[in-house]
Amino acid sequence: MRKVLRIMGLLLAVVVVAAVGFVVFVSARGIPSYDVPKPTGMPLIEATPARLAQGEKLVLSSCADCHLNRQTNRLAGHRLLDTPPEFGGLYSANITQDKEHGIGAWTDAELVTLLRTGVGRDGRFRIVMPSFVHMSDEDVSSLVAFLRSGHEWVRPDPTPSHEQEPSLLAKALVNTVMKPTPLPAGPVVAPAPTEAVAFGRYLVVGRYKCYDCHSKDFKTNNSLEPEQSEGYMGGGNKLLNLQGQEVYSRNLTFDAETGIGDWTEAQFAQAVKYGMTPRGPLAYPMPKYSQMDDEEVHALFVYLQTLPKISNATAEDGGAVAAR
Repeated sequence: MRKVLRIMGLLLAVVVVAAVGFVVFVSARGIPSYDVPKPTGMPLIEATPARLAQGEKLVLSSCADCHLNRQTNRLAGHRLLDTPPEFGGLYSANITQDKEHGIGAWTDAELVTLLRTGVGRDGRFRIVMPSFVHMSDEDVSSLVAFLRSGHEWVRPDPTPSHEQEPSLLAKALVNTVMKPTPLPAGPVVAPAPTEAVAFGRYLVVGRYKCYDCHSKDFKTNNSLEPEQSEGYMGGGNKLLNLQGQEVYSRNLTFDAETGIGDWTEAQFAQAVKYGMTPRGPLAYPMPKYSQMDDEEVHALFVYLQTLPKISNATAEDGGAVAAR
């Protein structure tokens, strides 16, 4: 018996030492840096009218909420008030054309690398920034073209980007499960809108990354294989509004009781584009897709019908959030 207790004591000591060592390591290392991946064979990004229009649409839907400083009306960054407080103090970066404090001195390849992998030109991993690994090459080019444009949002702004103030939890996550995504091995082409299911999937995992918020938890999302994310599109992910109040993402599977299985396509369109559901208005951070066109809405609706139904009531449905 004493021998068993002695072995258990030694094992416990090893575990404690390992845990303390890990805490010391992540505290000292903080947010890690990586070798900067370099895209190969990337053509010059031409700023066509179509790309500028698409880039503005994508920035409005995917970038402005975090990067747009409402006081200056520039994408100069600010404190993120809607990130979980357990992650610490997090800030969006200045992505205006200022050459010192923004991205004015960045090359197109460096911007594409950041958008694809989350790694900046200095090698630092951008914590909480979504990486658009599944976004089409054309959509990525449109984003870059817009960031180079004369739009008021991206004109040079000398506001320095605030350094991140990550908590120990955030440091632990970015040193373990939250990693940069790799550059695509080949061209990424979006399906044609006429291929409704495939195009709808592309919108969910590539263009708009709906699954990021609408799956169970940011910490269990799978960037490389989004459908493997826990509770894929079943909602229940804890978000915050700008007042720091908890908001849970909605279940977007076609479960009739807790999802959107009893919605018509017209009702779905009203919710996605204008924030009005059959049961009332959507809470922040929705709505944000007022520029989504009818083909996109239709493809989303068709694709969501193909997903496994998940029973997971959220507060907006008038029910308690399912145990997670």
